[in-house]
Amino acid sequence: MQQSDVVVVGGGLLGLSTAMHLQTMRRRLKITLIEKDDQLAAQQSGHNSGVIHAGIYYDPGSLKAKFCVQGHRALLEFCERYEVPVGKCGKVIVANTDEETDRLERLHDRGTDNGVPGLRLIDQRELREIEPNVSGLRALHAPYSAVVDYRRVASAYAAIFRQGGGNIALETSFLSARQIAGSNRIETTSGDFETRLIINCAGLHADVVARNAGSSPGLKIIPFRGEFFELSAESRQLVNGLVYPVPNPQLPFLDVHLTPTVDGSVMAGPNAVLATMREGYRWSDFSFADMASTLSYSGFWWLMGRYWKPGIAEINRSLRKSVFVQSLQRLLPEISDADLAPGGSGVRAQAVDRRGRLIHDFRIEEGPGAIHVLNAPSPAATSSLMIGKYIANKADLRTNAD
Repeated sequence: MQQSDVVVVGGGLLGLSTAMHLQTMRRRLKITLIEKDDQLAAQQSGHNSGVIHAGIYYDPGSLKAKFCVQGHRALLEFCERYEVPVGKCGKVIVANTDEETDRLERLHDRGTDNGVPGLRLIDQRELREIEPNVSGLRALHAPYSAVVDYRRVASAYAAIFRQGGGNIALETSFLSARQIAGSNRIETTSGDFETRLIINCAGLHADVVARNAGSSPGLKIIPFRGEFFELSAESRQLVNGLVYPVPNPQLPFLDVHLTPTVDGSVMAGPNAVLATMREGYRWSDFSFADMASTLSYSGFWWLMGRYWKPGIAEINRSLRKSVFVQSLQRLLPEISDADLAPGGSGVRAQAVDRRGRLIHDFRIEEGPGAIHVLNAPSPAATSSLMIGKYIANKADLRTNAD
């Protein structure tokens, strides 16, 4: 039986940030982070677009709005301090119709309410100065949006955690937990742990870990794959920074956009298609157990009832490159099929309740002997320092009380 004051489940950005913050706050605590993969940040944290978001899209007063705006500033400072390269490229959100222009103005108001610095509406002339090849009537300019390699951020979190005395156990899968005499007995593939507190940051598997720890989360993680193309070396100069369309309020996710990376490449995407496996990064990835879990959930069918038309459109765009190109041409008319090569993909862990409603805000719940991060999609990476600090403060109160 391995003894630990706190066991963090999940070696992505949130698990690592939480462990790092808590170990810094409470040096004497014995903290163990367990990760089922053989490396850290192997899932969502290592398969995202790398954007450091400004905090424009999120409802004022929500955890997303608060943590993203604060997290943006904190992450830039962290990266500078620990020499993690950042591409400070800025971002434009582009409107091409009168209706989109109206929505753009509402986005500006929302971002301003959230405290996004430097945010302003620009006309076609100013857009051309910032992005000469991008087509748009008006745009919203967020000059401090940036990009980073979140794997390097995760490595920095892990190094600080280890330097403070924290222990990371790779290739260690959480199986179950039960409370015995006020303590948690955790069963893993690397043996059993006894701990005072479990912190569930399991991402794509957060709902499963919560249930196997005796909680009833009242939601299920539905995985959606996002696929990217990469612009050819000759076409990279067509964009200078992040280029996004105005979000469609009828769609649950952002439309395809253009994202420079810190290594000099430019990614186009992602789309959003239902993944047939929780870690299904390709069409060929399939899990009977994961699909049975999704299809047997009433919330999935309620969700499909609301979004079946855009769902079919996303599948069509995934299977037909020409449709993907047409979506990009609304932003970048010069782009062609020849400019795009297949890129990577990511899987978004989207929490859905029993009536098929998407859980939009971060959801962090406490239960007996545990803290569960049940919903943490984008902008969780940008917000990771603030979310980790928030959870660590809760854990500090719990362990002090014990």
